[in-house]
Amino acid sequence: MKCINSIIFSPQQPTKNTRSEMSMKKPKAKYPTVMLVDDSEIDNFINQKMIEGCNFADRIYVHTSSKSALEFLANFERAHLPEDLIPEIIFLDINMPIMDGFQFAEEFGKSCPKIYDKIKIVFLTSSLNPVDQKRAMSVRGVYSFLNKPLGKDHLDKL
Repeated sequence: MKCINSIIFSPQQPTKNTRSEMSMKKPKAKYPTVMLVDDSEIDNFINQKMIEGCNFADRIYVHTSSKSALEFLANFERAHLPEDLIPEIIFLDINMPIMDGFQFAEEFGKSCPKIYDKIKIVFLTSSLNPVDQKRAMSVRGVYSFLNKPLGKDHLDKL
């Protein structure tokens, strides 16, 4: 929580930027692009701030519906966009309405075969059920199973 605490809870003092500070580039993030798929806007907000605060990714796509995330990824496959725009990691919740995380992973593999194997799926969930963890780790393309909230220690291990 150290990264996010400094973003959310530390008061920001206005500073005067010098030319040298303005010309300094932000350090390169660990990944160019990641995606969050969770029906909870609050969880997405917290996870997005953690990813930003830890400089884990330069670009973060956020979806509150697995259906919209699937359509978004299918458009990537059809459009032949540059590789750095395709998320390298999808943080995926299990329990979502209409299409849960397991259904999303299955459908994603069927509908986007060209990009599916290029993307690591990380289940990020509040589920403590060992059956969910076992099932998640048996899905092709799943890299990890993490419990919410997303923390710096989780990001360091990915």
